[in-house]
Amino acid sequence: MAVQKNKCTPARRGSRRAHDGLKEETLSIEPTTGETHLRHHVSADGFYKGKQVINK
Repeated sequence: MAVQKNKCTPARRGSRRAHDGLKEETLSIEPTTGETHLRHHVSADGFYKGKQVINK
């Protein structure tokens, strides 16, 4: 098991954790329906990249 040589100061620990905060979800607008949806996900109407992939 790895053992640290020196104690990590709170400032260095905080600097390392600075990028761990929650980010906003990236949203896209479906070109055919104009609906807002998550990136790389099928919209609620069943469209993905302008094509209907799920029939409702």
